[in-house]
Amino acid sequence: MLPAQKYRQPQPGAVLAALHEISAEYGYLPQDELRRRATDLGVPLSLMVSAASFYASFSFKPCGKHKLLVCEGTACYVKGATALLEYLCEALGVKPDQSTVDLQFMLKRVRCVGSCGLAPVVRMDEETFGRVTTAEIDSILASARK
Repeated sequence: MLPAQKYRQPQPGAVLAALHEISAEYGYLPQDELRRRATDLGVPLSLMVSAASFYASFSFKPCGKHKLLVCEGTACYVKGATALLEYLCEALGVKPDQSTVDLQFMLKRVRCVGSCGLAPVVRMDEETFGRVTTAEIDSILASARK
């Protein structure tokens, strides 16, 4: 039988800060790095994984360099978000929550980005594109490829 692991209460926000640091460095959360940071913080690995699972911004597998988020909130859905998502899936050759083979893009569907007045909305990295049509998708992708 293995000896009981002793854990300590981390500083408030330390787990989330560590997750952000790992994600910024690697672009995702590698298991070995999660395990190392859990040990450094004196917390169980399950706490790190649980916290990371709660937030949609974290990924456990390598992500594309550019993150494309298609809002599927009510306003965006009504104004054509489904067509935008389908067009992006075809243009990139991926399904939602997947990255392109070259790891240039990751496509995600999200529930709301808080820009309902601009519906339908697509975000790429930190930039928000409002009232997007399928005709505009190619230029959005082209700007990222430069």
